[in-house]
Amino acid sequence: MNFSYLDLIIVVLYLVGVTAYGILKGGKQTSAKDYFVSEKAIPWWAVCFAIVATETSALTFISIPGVAYVGNLNFLQIAIGYILGRIVVSYFLLPKYYEGELLTAYAYLGKRFGAKTKNFASSVFMITRVFADGVRLYATAIPLALILKGWNVFAGAPDWQIYSYSIIIMAVITLIYTYIGGVRAVIWTDVIQMFIYIGGGILAVFVLNDKLQTGYSEILSQLSAQGKLNFFDLSFDFTKPYTLIASVLGGGFLSMASHGTDQLIVQRLLTTDSLKSSQKALITSGFIVFLQFALFLFIGSLLHVFFKAQQMKGDEVFPTFIISHMPSGVSGIIIAGLLAAAMSTLSGSISALSSTLVEDIYKPYWGKGKTEAQILKVSKIIALIWCGILILSAFLFMNSSQAVVVLGLSIASFTYGGLLGTFLLGIFFKRISQYPAMIGFACGITGMIFIIYFTKIAWTWYTIIGVAITIVMANVASLFIREKSTA
Repeated sequence: MNFSYLDLIIVVLYLVGVTAYGILKGGKQTSAKDYFVSEKAIPWWAVCFAIVATETSALTFISIPGVAYVGNLNFLQIAIGYILGRIVVSYFLLPKYYEGELLTAYAYLGKRFGAKTKNFASSVFMITRVFADGVRLYATAIPLALILKGWNVFAGAPDWQIYSYSIIIMAVITLIYTYIGGVRAVIWTDVIQMFIYIGGGILAVFVLNDKLQTGYSEILSQLSAQGKLNFFDLSFDFTKPYTLIASVLGGGFLSMASHGTDQLIVQRLLTTDSLKSSQKALITSGFIVFLQFALFLFIGSLLHVFFKAQQMKGDEVFPTFIISHMPSGVSGIIIAGLLAAAMSTLSGSISALSSTLVEDIYKPYWGKGKTEAQILKVSKIIALIWCGILILSAFLFMNSSQAVVVLGLSIASFTYGGLLGTFLLGIFFKRISQYPAMIGFACGITGMIFIIYFTKIAWTWYTIIGVAITIVMANVASLFIREKSTA
């Protein structure tokens, strides 16, 4: 193992520095609104970088190189859909969030359909986010566990114990600045963390090139001969996730759901000063994500040459290279980049879960008559609770054999179709009222359970199918339920 004391010092300095920076930028909050959306005072470019950092997480840093290592570049087709989906969200969903003082995505459903629909959507989001980000937190434990295994103090310790320590360490450090600084701390640390982990990825490319001691033309020739550089897959097979049509349509609908109905991202978009600023932040982030995916897929291709295509678990390929083959000092910088990717998503999750529970559930039912100071105090206590729940969720995935990026996206797919379908009902189907919408939503989720467990349809189709089931069943239900729409 090449992970030295210098690397350890770099990682520790990063963790201490980013925590202090988050606390400093967060400042003192005066209300729950300030804690969750920062009085709408964040510049659009910072929100753009924060969006990229939040959706990236450790899944991109760890798992995307692994996808290219065991496959090819087909995954990049999904990023095309991501850009298209963001454009749709910018011009159809975002304007709805700027009609009034909405602090969560689900408040729109409350205005359009009623409190029951809002509460149902909020609950679905919180459950989905807990499990999806449990996967992300677990992913962070992979390289940390590999580091800890090399220390004498952990010699002979079982894997589950080492992974548990890694999960708890990451969660607690992230909680500190999130708890104290609120969404301002989350966004501004995200900005720094995005540059750290992308810089780490670029540095990895240079180190790999140096170690391979082969010209890029020869490397590309090798990869091309093995089909590792294949980008487009023009076949049509519902069981293949990375065909062109599945990737573009699936990526588009997935992006519409994740960036238009998921409070994790919507919360950031609501911190800008205007609709136009939010639109610029969201659309620009799509192009950055495309380039970012290309970078990490290219790293995976280079690793395939470096390790001479030996059999390895995809999620462990890049962490193994970082820890065992990077020069002293460089390894610490790249591990810091990995931790940056993980902490940005985790901090966002804690903040988004807390804002949803406080704004959509607590304040309407138990917060009446409470002062801003009291609600702010409750918000911080709820942030502590959510952090604990995310730690427990991460423990559930320690024995999973599936690639963490696919696992994380598959979990979200259970409910993203129902969520997005319900929002689309609110915007485009004016005669649909609350109960038909809730029936459609419930059918969308139930239908996806059947699709995921009893068919071989690829995960990239999940959101589209969920949306279709939700819209169709809501319209069928409206034929039998005569209820006045609030549209």
